[in-house]
Amino acid sequence: MSNSSLPERHRLLVDQMFKVDLAEALRADGHDVVRVAEIGQARAEDADILASAISRDRILLTLDEDFGDWAILPLRIHPGVIRVKVHPPTTAKVHSLVAPFLEAHPPSRFANHLAILAPGRVKWIPTGDLTGP
Repeated sequence: MSNSSLPERHRLLVDQMFKVDLAEALRADGHDVVRVAEIGQARAEDADILASAISRDRILLTLDEDFGDWAILPLRIHPGVIRVKVHPPTTAKVHSLVAPFLEAHPPSRFANHLAILAPGRVKWIPTGDLTGP
């Protein structure tokens, strides 16, 4: 049997506002998941969390609207950010959005993009270094 039929495993960094059971559910789906609390960043600033995602080559999964507000937190070169917009952000609701979304897109699709994921829609925003030469 060929491994090409298996979905690609995503390397995720899960932000502090998500419960541990979301990380466990994503791990059960076959993804490589680290929670910010597991790396000593339970109360870290957004910029520090993003720096960790970049240095660890992990896609950041967050609810935080600061990711996407370029005045607060400019995004340049990074493995990707997925910002989930769902209310209330229960583990079941977030997982039901994120799991099929990850399955539908290879990890490489997320590089230098902010994906804003909401029920019934997704917005991909390219965020690479747009400052030019």
